[in-house]
Amino acid sequence: MAKALMNYLDPGAIILGVEAGNDREIIRILSDRLHSLGYVKPSFAEAVLAREAELPTGLPLGSDNNVAIPHTDPEHVLKPGLAMATLCKPVAFSNMEDPDEKLQVSVVFLMALSDKDQQIEMLQEIAMTIQSAEMITALMQSNTAEDVARLLA
Repeated sequence: MAKALMNYLDPGAIILGVEAGNDREIIRILSDRLHSLGYVKPSFAEAVLAREAELPTGLPLGSDNNVAIPHTDPEHVLKPGLAMATLCKPVAFSNMEDPDEKLQVSVVFLMALSDKDQQIEMLQEIAMTIQSAEMITALMQSNTAEDVARLLA
């Protein structure tokens, strides 16, 4: 279904049931994980936060389980990768369609891609994957990275 996602999603970068206080905290948690795995430069987290403030990535799905797909410029990336988190309690992200509106987000995909074309392709892949409410629910109910891999395979 979403094989391209699994080509980039390192099992070590899947964090399930995270307790984060806000959007900045979950972006830092995922950025730190990608940094520790060698995917991004130390500048990555701040660059993602700056981009998120200018061009938010909260994606409304018409339910309480919205998704955010933060990312930044390729210059902060060492090698392409993707991190994913499910949240115990949703956190507010600004709506990509209306930055003044806050969305409650339960699943975050953090993209670290080394070229703009990859970013567009990955955004499309993620968008196709999350169109199913059943998929979002299944991701949120996953207990292990292996569960996530099975869903996205």
